[in-house]
Amino acid sequence: MIDAEKALARCAAAIDFALEAGADAADAVAIGSSSEEVQIRLGKLEDVGRSESEEISLRVFSGQRSASIHATDMSDAALAELAIRAVAMAKAAPKDEYAGLAPKELLAQGPFEDLDLEDPEEPAPEVLRRLAEETEDAARAVEGVTNSEGGGAGFGRSSVALATSDGFAGAYSATSISLSASVIAGSGGKMQRDHDYRTARHAEDLLSPAEIGRVAGERTVARLEPGRMPSKQMPVVFDPRVGNSLLGHLVGAMSGPSIARRGSFLLGRLDEELFPKELRILEEPHRKRGLRSRPFDGEGLPTTQRALVENGRLTGWLTNASCARQLGIGLTGHASRGSGGSPGVSTANILLEAGTLSRSELIADIEDGVLVTELFGQGVNGVTGDYSRGASGFRIIKGEIAGPVAEFTVAGNLLDMFAYMTAADDLDIYRAVDVPTLRVDGMTVAGE
Repeated sequence: MIDAEKALARCAAAIDFALEAGADAADAVAIGSSSEEVQIRLGKLEDVGRSESEEISLRVFSGQRSASIHATDMSDAALAELAIRAVAMAKAAPKDEYAGLAPKELLAQGPFEDLDLEDPEEPAPEVLRRLAEETEDAARAVEGVTNSEGGGAGFGRSSVALATSDGFAGAYSATSISLSASVIAGSGGKMQRDHDYRTARHAEDLLSPAEIGRVAGERTVARLEPGRMPSKQMPVVFDPRVGNSLLGHLVGAMSGPSIARRGSFLLGRLDEELFPKELRILEEPHRKRGLRSRPFDGEGLPTTQRALVENGRLTGWLTNASCARQLGIGLTGHASRGSGGSPGVSTANILLEAGTLSRSELIADIEDGVLVTELFGQGVNGVTGDYSRGASGFRIIKGEIAGPVAEFTVAGNLLDMFAYMTAADDLDIYRAVDVPTLRVDGMTVAGE
């Protein structure tokens, strides 16, 4: 796999070839990745996978025309040919008045902060197998577990480099290690399944295989003999493992391209108080060992910690260079790049700050409600904010968990859900998007 230094050198070469071919400006992104995964089922090896890839994406500009092209061959000959093709494509493309690199004066300046994203120790295949076995064994050891969908362990390494013809050059490397287990409880038509999964940049930050497996097993057994929910309005409590999806909908609606297309339910609401004032949502791109930490964005701009929501209000839209020009607003360092195409918009690590109530206190006054631990389907309208998803979880009666429930739908509108949201104090930071337990009053539950 290509390392960060070589990837950056290949980006610089691609830009040189593009300028020689007649481009007015260019940028290039090179990505290298490798991964290894081991799957165990019922104590036996089921699958081993190993993959490696290297890609480079070149974006060129001819006036206000642009084109993007990518390849896996990074030799000089291949890059020279790639550049010629890209410039020809750009000259034939329609004009785009918003096209162009990010302003040179706003580009990030190195050296960049070390975010400690790379674990120097790479586990051998036999170590991954042992970890997967231990995780599945711990899940199967939970009383009531009757079968297994398997345990898994994986390790990956990646390098990302970005260079522009305006002089930006930056690269970084990262690793990830993951453990998972998914098991089954019960038999026949009464079977239930659940899982646990953890991933981290460094192996020492993972929970133990015994803990991950135990949680997977206990979650599964707890779902046995589910009841049904009545159909009515009630408080809905979102477990952190599903509550973070609500922030995903928020970020998508704050995306500059969505605003520019007038396709967001947040359009025209920058000055409104959408959340309770005590709720604060932060972005932390420089979090040490964070799963989405990055020193610069996909166009070479610096990334900075910021509040996305403060005092109940949005702090602004999330932009790349193109949508910032279209909207006539500033750049925010949220451009994202893949192996091809123009930059999109994405966020780094996000968290919703913890509240003051414990989880038990959060539900103590709920006469009839539901704790959601799993969501299904994609019933969210990003234009209107209408929300409707299939769910399973646990019924809440008189402030206590009363037993598992399944096959119901939770529905509402995201604007109303944000307005009536309360956070517990159980925030645990280990995902890319972290939230504590969240309570949303006044949602509609459709069951029996």
